[in-house]
Amino acid sequence: MTSNVDDVQERVLAEILSRNAATEYLRDCGGPIDRATFRAMVPVVSYDALKPYIKRIANGDRSPVMSTHPVSDFLTSSGNSGGERKLIPSTAEEGRRRQLPFGLLKAVMNL
Repeated sequence: MTSNVDDVQERVLAEILSRNAATEYLRDCGGPIDRATFRAMVPVVSYDALKPYIKRIANGDRSPVMSTHPVSDFLTSSGNSGGERKLIPSTAEEGRRRQLPFGLLKAVMNL
């Protein structure tokens, strides 16, 4: 278990912001920002606020709209919120992270 959760979260956020400083979404939120100004500059938003960006990506826009890493696939929500399924862009890196627990479980189950 990690005892310094706050430090880890701060480092992860700093890495995400640094890696994605050139995205259109962060530019629209006021430009490249550091972790100290993130909370003030980037509002909590609903899916509807992100929908125009996601639609562009789904329609083939390869520019760094929301991530500097290319979107490799889309996850879909269950559609329980209002009945409409939502597209969730995903990168190859994120896909590998999602698979990690299953790989660990498989290794443990084969013991």
